Amino acid sequence: MQPKEYVDALYAEIKKLWELMDISYDKFIRTTDDYHEQAVKEIFTRLYEKGDIYKAEYEGWYCSPCESFWTEAQLVDGKCPDCGREVARAKEESYFFRLSKYQERLIEHIESHPDFIQPVSRKNEMLNNFIKPGLNDLCVSRSSVKWGVPVPFDEKHSIYVWVDALSNYITALGYAGGDESLFEKYWPADVHMMAKEIVRFHSFIWPAILMALDLPLPKQVYGHGWLLFDGDKMSKSKGNVVDPYVLCERYGLDAVRYYLLRDVPFGNDGVYSLAALLNRSNADLCNSLGNLVSRTAAMITQYFGGKMPAPVCPSAEQDEELKAMTNALCERVGECVDALNLPDALAEIFKLINRANKYIDETTPWLLAKDESKRDRLGTVLYNLAEAIRVCAVMLTPFLKNTAEKILAKFSLKLPQDFSDARFGVLKEGTEVVKGENLFNRIDVNKELKEMERL
Repeated sequence: MQPKEYVDALYAEIKKLWELMDISYDKFIRTTDDYHEQAVKEIFTRLYEKGDIYKAEYEGWYCSPCESFWTEAQLVDGKCPDCGREVARAKEESYFFRLSKYQERLIEHIESHPDFIQPVSRKNEMLNNFIKPGLNDLCVSRSSVKWGVPVPFDEKHSIYVWVDALSNYITALGYAGGDESLFEKYWPADVHMMAKEIVRFHSFIWPAILMALDLPLPKQVYGHGWLLFDGDKMSKSKGNVVDPYVLCERYGLDAVRYYLLRDVPFGNDGVYSLAALLNRSNADLCNSLGNLVSRTAAMITQYFGGKMPAPVCPSAEQDEELKAMTNALCERVGECVDALNLPDALAEIFKLINRANKYIDETTPWLLAKDESKRDRLGTVLYNLAEAIRVCAVMLTPFLKNTAEKILAKFSLKLPQDFSDARFGVLKEGTEVVKGENLFNRIDVNKELKEMERL
């Protein structure tokens, strides 16, 4: 099998998985695309003509799986510092990028922009372990590997990943490709999000290349942690992966998404646990959210014939507290998302969900329904609950789109295009309300764990 055939198959699988996980994107970038290849040749040529790329001979410790050269000082117990595998001495003629030239500029930029590399632990690692000890010029071509973009003026060499793959952020926007309107509109990027093992490439190699091209740097590089399984990094090469297709089929996409977004903190490693996934689904999605939506829709159906009542009763103290939390939710979630703190963003939404459940206990609508003189109060209580639920659904849309869509459908609404309606008082009197099916069903955790062990 040729390399292109191999990556074509991987490309199809990745797109299929993203579709399964309901992950949307504006452009799926492939570094084998013709536009990218031509732009990379142009970028390489510009750097060469500027004198920032030169030809020399390279010798060092090479890790084949990581495709990386290492110095003696960078090895850990004589092995690759990234993957822990054996390395071999290698020597070859190559083109080099003058990374060392940009060392001081990189230090100055990182120190003067404290949020450039996040979390702080990654910034300290990059500065203290790599940049300040001294940067060596970077090998940016291979003569022994034919897979890749050929150096335009020396086709014996293939352009290596540092200039090839890293450049996709700007080639995808049209840089060095003729029409640079998208590049001018969207660059620099607000955030480069990647796994922590490649922060190194994005925090000083890529910025140095941009400096050499006289282009602005991305505003932030954020390295998220690993997903651990039995205390070890989860990866296909180690064979300790969990099949997302099985999880989504058995528990539903939104339950899987919710667990990963809620329990795996950005910036730190997270530990995968099926038991934790199931317990989180039961406690939050089934008990807190599902029961709240089901009870509220059922009471509107039972007491008001499935039509949204009007909030005509003067507000009580607990009403005002619920309204205030509802109106503050969008800003609170936005602050968390801006800080890339998705677990806390979801926690804020569930604070309101839990407050709405408490509100039911406080107002006892089932007792109000027994007294005709309190019908206006009953209608106001149910309206307040419906509005809190609706706003929660709006704010859940980026995280749990399917669930948000089902909730809003119960109130004859569709998914919003923005968050302008994430405020109290939007639902209209007389809106049709449908109880429908439960959003989530409770899982017998012990039974399910035993069943999964047999699979």
